[in-house]
Amino acid sequence: MTEHSHFPSSLANGIEVIRQVVKTLPSAPGVYRMVNNQGKVVYVGKAKDLKKRVISYTFAPKLPHRLQRMVAETVSLEIVTTHTEIEALLLESNLIKKLQPHYNILLKDDKSFPYILITQDHPYPRLEKYRGPHTVKGNYFGPFASVAAVEETMILLQKVFLIRNCSDSFFEKRTRPCLQYHIKRCSAPCTHKISKKDYASLVKQATDFLNGKSTSIQEYLASKMNEASRELAYEDAAQYRDRLRLLTRIQAHQRINVNKIRDADVIAIASEGGQTCVQIFFFRQGRNLGTSSFFLTHTNDASLEDQMEAFVTQFYQDRAPAPTVLLSHKPTQLSLIREALQTQFGGRTSWEIPKNGAKHELIDHALTNARGALSRKFSEIATFEILLDQAAKTFLMKKRPERIEIYDNSHLQGKHPYGVMVVATPQGFEKKSYRKFSIRAESLLHGGDDYAMMREVLHRRFARADKKDWALPDLILIDGGAGQLNIAIKVIQELDVEGITVVGIAKGRDRNAGREKFFQEGRDTFTLPENDPLMHFLQRLRDEAHRFAIGTHRAKRSRVLIRSQLDEIPGIGPTRKKALLHHFGSARGVATASLQDLQLVTGINKSVAKKIYAYFHER
Repeated sequence: MTEHSHFPSSLANGIEVIRQVVKTLPSAPGVYRMVNNQGKVVYVGKAKDLKKRVISYTFAPKLPHRLQRMVAETVSLEIVTTHTEIEALLLESNLIKKLQPHYNILLKDDKSFPYILITQDHPYPRLEKYRGPHTVKGNYFGPFASVAAVEETMILLQKVFLIRNCSDSFFEKRTRPCLQYHIKRCSAPCTHKISKKDYASLVKQATDFLNGKSTSIQEYLASKMNEASRELAYEDAAQYRDRLRLLTRIQAHQRINVNKIRDADVIAIASEGGQTCVQIFFFRQGRNLGTSSFFLTHTNDASLEDQMEAFVTQFYQDRAPAPTVLLSHKPTQLSLIREALQTQFGGRTSWEIPKNGAKHELIDHALTNARGALSRKFSEIATFEILLDQAAKTFLMKKRPERIEIYDNSHLQGKHPYGVMVVATPQGFEKKSYRKFSIRAESLLHGGDDYAMMREVLHRRFARADKKDWALPDLILIDGGAGQLNIAIKVIQELDVEGITVVGIAKGRDRNAGREKFFQEGRDTFTLPENDPLMHFLQRLRDEAHRFAIGTHRAKRSRVLIRSQLDEIPGIGPTRKKALLHHFGSARGVATASLQDLQLVTGINKSVAKKIYAYFHER
């Protein structure tokens, strides 16, 4: 890697920096990074020929305004050469996702799509919702666009195929059927209400159905229903009839009538008013597994083709594309993307931009959804902005707040204390900026002093005021009354932070929502009308902080509980405890592990594995 540094103050100086770098650049593929005077990477690009690509930035009149501003900020370039253009594309995608440069088109993708998993590591396989890397042995089906889509499908699958969804440990403990059996969602293999052979047949039917082989299953159920009816086993016949009806319902709900479409991702992009939305439909085995919306940022001056390229390269960075991908707009370098993804994931993908026929109708449908998502987003932003204007007026601020931070604490009788920060902007809640603060002060770990906890949290937060991703807020909302307010004001004054409005929001009489009281320096306590839209908005902000605080605290308490249990198991010292946590990723993973999996951990022999398993499963 070669780096050159200068400190320009204008577009002309930025161009000069680039010209100096070009003198030493090879005519080879690679990746370049533009860096500003704060050492922050503001743009990442790739090139088949670095010299030709980078020199193009010196022709300012031909650059869009966005890239002109980027060049003006550039004080140095970092260059990495690669063997091929494909390597450059993959490296560029990785760096964009990692660095989130200001002038690159960015996909704000924090979604891990859920799958349905039928396990293969137990004599009686189970059905479960699954996220993350496919490390558990079994058959995976998806991705589904949402958890709701997975849960709906799983319930229907349970009703049709009667496959268990309980954990292995729960399964082993059963001496009588659980509720799932009685509501006809499980065949109760745990208590041998079904033979192993017949249960395996149900699992195969479910697997075949998820693989698209539904016709043969329908024929099988129909024949069993008729057979039971002929033998006057009317109760059994009714059960087969009900399962057949449910199967038909699933098909009617999920089947699409598009010739030759079996496994496909349908991607459409729409832009309006400076906002861009990408809508993607997932089709697997001819069934629609749902749709998901993504919003791109930093799209000014970029064509829809360039934006589609940015989306595709970032979206498929760590997930393989379907065998068929239908696109509304052709990415600028589609052939390179196709080759790069084939190199990365193997297999072949057909990339199409349909202009007519049934496939084009699918794209039109996705475009309609993308435009609808944009309309909803504009409506939400407009509403948010109106409410922010009202907040500015109510709290006597000079301008609309562009960043609001809401703080809350959570603990259980002083144990496992946490403070949290939630962030809201005119675009809504900014979850990537949420922060958790595990209370460090020894005196607070068991005392439950909310004032002291808030003081620690605010000190640690504002000590980072000059750090990346810690922009100063315009408005702070504290969950509490005058005491909490005074703590916050004092911390801000101690750290010489100016220009921030601080408001305390406390539940009113009987802690009823709608009777909140507001506390602000230099003003008497006041409230808002119960049905005031601003009141509901502020309640929503406060409740989001409370939700995040409670969730954070519960997760911590659960981890600590199981970790402490590991300490109680004979023969588990610090070394073995560390090995267990490293292998399973979490203490909960140890608690739910099978005996065979425990024996795979370094330092855990069969005898120790039995002790661990018995501790969690035979108490």
